[in-house]
Amino acid sequence: MSEHPVLPFTGERYTPERDREIAYEHWHRYALARPLATGRRVLDAACGEGYGSALIARAGGRVLGLDADVETIEHARTRYAHIPGLVYEQADATALDHLPDASFDLILSFETLEHVQAQEQLLDGFARLLAPGGLLLVSTPDKRVYTDLTGEVNPHHVRELYRDQFEALLAARFPARRLFGQKLLFQSVLWDLAGGGLAEASTATPEGLQPGLVYAPMYLLAACAREPQTLAALPALSLHGDLAESVYADYRDQVRRNRAAAAHIAHLEATLARLRGEA
Repeated sequence: MSEHPVLPFTGERYTPERDREIAYEHWHRYALARPLATGRRVLDAACGEGYGSALIARAGGRVLGLDADVETIEHARTRYAHIPGLVYEQADATALDHLPDASFDLILSFETLEHVQAQEQLLDGFARLLAPGGLLLVSTPDKRVYTDLTGEVNPHHVRELYRDQFEALLAARFPARRLFGQKLLFQSVLWDLAGGGLAEASTATPEGLQPGLVYAPMYLLAACAREPQTLAALPALSLHGDLAESVYADYRDQVRRNRAAAAHIAHLEATLARLRGEA
């Protein structure tokens, strides 16, 4: 029996038992926010299973995790009840009038926008709740890359946004912004083992080697504030991985399986050709 209750994965909300690509994407957003949370009042709007709120609370934030689903909130309360400074409430993130103005220093809303029609109302609420000097981190898939280029439709998304639409919604409410792209990449990383900073990147393209990360991001993550100086705490580049290398391990396992299958097929074809020759 599992030590903790496990929320079934339906595809609508990420659960921390899932690994590989989806885990990298979801954990990375909270990992970016974690250093910003110490001693701050934090709202995690549409917190889902609750794992992210728990991570932020362990970093010293006083966290209110909200989700519209009653069962999900009950699960979060049961699984993470032992963590100080963490409270979960059932609430619709587009209807937060019960919370006082300027009551949060850090607001997180990851992969929420695309699940609601009332996006303007959602962002208006965040703008009202954000305290002076506060920061909002909000993410959403880029519809062009996530849906148009893949041809796949997520049944849980009701209103996906293109980059210009996302930026327009934010610009109407937050005068200071930084926009980040997020995409799972196959990369070679070189880093200074003595602790130096990361400062260079390159991408191989059909036109040759290009400076920087020349990719169309799958997801957009915006940092929003009223004061430009608030955004200075964010890095220009953030990396996230796991020591188990679950994505790479799965890739290598699939390669081994495919090679073994190809060898078996070649053996069967050779056997069949020999039998035909003997007939």
